[in-house]
Amino acid sequence: MRVLFVIFPATAHVHPVVPLAWALRAAGHEVRVATHAGIAETVGAAGLSTVPVGDVEPLRHVVELSKDPSLLEELDAGLTLDAENADDWETTWLRTVRSLSVFGHALDDLVAVCRSWQPDLVVWDPFCVPAALAARLVGAAHVRCLWGQDNVGWLRARAREQAGHDGPDEILARLMEPLLEKYGLAYDDELLLGQWTIDPSLDGLRPATGLPTLPMRQLPYHGAATPPPWLDERPSRPRVCLTLGVGGRGRQLFAETGVSLTDAVTELSTLDIELLVTLEPGQWPDDVALPDNVRLIDYVPLDLLLPTCTAVIHHGGTGTFNAAVAHQVLQLIVPMPFWEEPTNARHLRERGAGETIDPAMFSADALRERLARLLEEPRFREGTRQLHEEYLKAPAPHDLVADLESLTRDHHDRATRPDNVD
Repeated sequence: MRVLFVIFPATAHVHPVVPLAWALRAAGHEVRVATHAGIAETVGAAGLSTVPVGDVEPLRHVVELSKDPSLLEELDAGLTLDAENADDWETTWLRTVRSLSVFGHALDDLVAVCRSWQPDLVVWDPFCVPAALAARLVGAAHVRCLWGQDNVGWLRARAREQAGHDGPDEILARLMEPLLEKYGLAYDDELLLGQWTIDPSLDGLRPATGLPTLPMRQLPYHGAATPPPWLDERPSRPRVCLTLGVGGRGRQLFAETGVSLTDAVTELSTLDIELLVTLEPGQWPDDVALPDNVRLIDYVPLDLLLPTCTAVIHHGGTGTFNAAVAHQVLQLIVPMPFWEEPTNARHLRERGAGETIDPAMFSADALRERLARLLEEPRFREGTRQLHEEYLKAPAPHDLVADLESLTRDHHDRATRPDNVD
């Protein structure tokens, strides 16, 4: 069958779908990826073909945001959802719907691609709602493929409960009606939430949405690279990685907390560890001496780096969280709220699988103290092992291929039944 992936143009959205795209190709299916041309190099490096869509200013800016750290201050915590503490969910719903509207500019291009290539199945990013409309117009089956917590599904369920009907509430109508009217479609939740949802979250991190869901183990993929020679040298002491992600607000940690990066790294270096720090070029000041047990690295994919590490310090994003779980690496999370980071941090803490620091309490001393405890106390290793067992319960991407084939076949069979023909 022909499978079209539709991906929001940011590195953190491309990487999570690559193993599934590989699995489908390995099973003999044709695969293409529709996204903005500005992220085509990232897609191509994964061995996948790009179909460019949506070459307009809003999406060009998304690509720039992913590549230019100076633009990070535009990001805030307004899309963060903690389902256990969501008193102000309506404000989060409004902001989320506004964010979903950005990819609306790609609708016409997506419809043209689908009409030309005729995919059997469309697998789409939750930020790419127009993909569902394009799939509907050509009769293709379609599924959402999440890269993190299903905020959209949970918020839509709350909004539907409050509205008391299945149609779009006032907030959602602002997104959907202009898209629907253009092609003469009527709203139903399948156009916002997919026929099915592929969810890479651990069971304990999946909010209740009532949606048909295919759990999937998120195999770590973080880009193509040549491993540096030092990576395979056996470290003489625990190797610890400090990374703040490739998307979201992780890279704002030091600016927002007022803690100096150099102070934090210098304090950590007093421990008997080898510290790897992923930085943007030029981020470490030339006039500050680098401690002997610290190595600054520009970028090494986490799926190459983490297998050599004992612990990782990060911002709480699902990509880094799942990669650490997959490789049974101890985690210290300073959750920078953007999407689901506080929820990941709480789950880690409740499972006894790592340490966390509230950004409001963040300091160089606290970072050193929590890391020392993480490395010294055996209970964290046991918690990490148990979290890894939870991770292994979900099927790997290649195990989902048969399910997707079956869902696509069933969709086609329903669409071609005599009672469905006018």
